[in-house]
Amino acid sequence: MQAITKTNFNFPKQKSLYVGKVRDVYNIDDKYLAMVVTDRISAFDVVLPKGIPFKGQILNQIAAEFLDLTADIVPNWKIATPDPMVTIGRKCEGFRIEMIVRGYLAGSAYRAYKDGATTLCGVELPKGMKENDKFPTPIITPTTKADEGHDENISKEEIIAQGIVSKEDYEQLEKYALALFERGSEIANKHGLILVDTKYEFGKADGKIYLIDEIHTPDSSRYFYLEGYEERQHNGEKQRQLSKEFVREWLMDNGFQGKSGQKVPEMTDEIIEGISNRYIELYENITGKKFVKADENSDIAKRIEDNVTSCINNL
Repeated sequence: MQAITKTNFNFPKQKSLYVGKVRDVYNIDDKYLAMVVTDRISAFDVVLPKGIPFKGQILNQIAAEFLDLTADIVPNWKIATPDPMVTIGRKCEGFRIEMIVRGYLAGSAYRAYKDGATTLCGVELPKGMKENDKFPTPIITPTTKADEGHDENISKEEIIAQGIVSKEDYEQLEKYALALFERGSEIANKHGLILVDTKYEFGKADGKIYLIDEIHTPDSSRYFYLEGYEERQHNGEKQRQLSKEFVREWLMDNGFQGKSGQKVPEMTDEIIEGISNRYIELYENITGKKFVKADENSDIAKRIEDNVTSCINNL
């Protein structure tokens, strides 16, 4: 099984290349972006040394599907998906924040709550909640978008006071984020899942707000299985999660949390295949569709280059 962990294409009208943790983003003529979702995998802000076959295809196809399923709520950047691992879309000026929507007290929100926090990003938290309890209504806990290192929690009031986003734009982002979360929750429920929390990114082009980047993927969202949720909560049991949390747990079990001096555990072929299979399971649960592997025996890099070049020439 091949894994694409690095790309260095030279597409028509290409101006620049930005390499993120997982995505390689090609600027096409300052008008479009060709986003190649590689098979790289990151955890604890560290890109792991080996890629996961089909992970890029899985993330790209989930995001593309949810962009289509929410296009009636907010315009999005997507124009085409010319290859299983690539989305081409409108180049936008991204807002310097991420809109994190939480329907349940989980993850970092729960850890802060357990340590005595009564508010999160300026939002007052209800008293007497347990881990993974549902909030009365979903809350928005934005973070700054860091070029390097960790994103930082920030409140709506600080965002507006610091001029990071105007009051008018921020309130529109809030409306969009909550409506997207509601739609994502409805779709998740149909597939026997609960959308616990997720992040959205937005940008502007020609004065108009667009939804950008990925949406409702297991890398940007946390899901629980719906069946047995209430019973597990009542009994104080851990919820069955559907996210890449299993990768973080494997790393922690092997003494790695991204801290200085720690070494990434060996990623054997068996471990890599296991992670790949888990991502396929995520895809099938989240979309309700059977995953179809792209032609794994072909030259994947050449396939991407040919497909993207053809699409760009027809834009």
